[in-house]
Amino acid sequence: MTQAPTPLAAAPAAATMPAEWRDFYALTKPRVMSLVVFTGLCGLLAAPGSIHPIIGFTAVLCIALGAGGAAALNQWWEADLDAGMKRTAQRPLPLKKMRREDARDFGLLLSGASIMVMGLAVHWLAAIILAISIFYYAVVYTIWLKPRTPQNIVIGGGAGAFPPLIGWVAVTGDITAMPLLLFAIIFVWTPPHFWALALFVQTDYARVGIPMMPVVAGEKSTRRQILAYSVLLLAVSLLPWAIGGTGAIYGVSALVLSALFLALSLPVAFRMAAPDDAMKPEKRLFAWSVIYLFALFTALVADRMILT
Repeated sequence: MTQAPTPLAAAPAAATMPAEWRDFYALTKPRVMSLVVFTGLCGLLAAPGSIHPIIGFTAVLCIALGAGGAAALNQWWEADLDAGMKRTAQRPLPLKKMRREDARDFGLLLSGASIMVMGLAVHWLAAIILAISIFYYAVVYTIWLKPRTPQNIVIGGGAGAFPPLIGWVAVTGDITAMPLLLFAIIFVWTPPHFWALALFVQTDYARVGIPMMPVVAGEKSTRRQILAYSVLLLAVSLLPWAIGGTGAIYGVSALVLSALFLALSLPVAFRMAAPDDAMKPEKRLFAWSVIYLFALFTALVADRMILT
């Protein structure tokens, strides 16, 4: 464990301009939320059994609101850090487009509403898991892990792995091996996905004192760990097929997609970029990792729809 970094500065000054709806929308991290909502929807559609379309829509909406609330709380807590990073300096709080406490209250409102509606309208087990996921991201990852240990992404990866589990439970009302394996896939996918990004923005993290793996352990160790997790991802992604939870559509898709993921991790691990390469290997891997998750969960749903 490393020592928590000293805050860069006092809280940002009061907002100098009135916040617009776009600023509150930006607090929800829409691009990240799209992947969260998609995997949650896929978990719901792949689950055995059926759910009323309106109840299903409500469940997915609650997942989106919960993710947005957690993202807003993350930005409320990290406003000073975001101001010191080029990648995040254009967010509403660093730009002083709103008061910091408004971001906090917005995050709490979305989080609380998502949990309550999920419990009352869908299922209380799904609501409990949603509450755990919000707490995991906003408190365990953001406040505790991220500023203290280079394993923040490894342990904190669970925060983004909850949506398909929540979607599945919204339909079935219980937790079985399949939704746990969907959780595991995203959990294992997160380190190589995020470390690929961290490799080309590590100076940002170093500037604000966040102990991301490339900053603390160095690039060589980070690159080798990306490869190790890519190998593990190949194995874990095939487990739903191995236990008979899916058919050949998912199984073949997982094999091909994960093999490509592993192939793209090799140039990252061994620095195999050509001098005239227009895109660095880590950027290529990061871009593919996003496509990978969308494609893998699309195959999961297709397998369920076609074979049942």
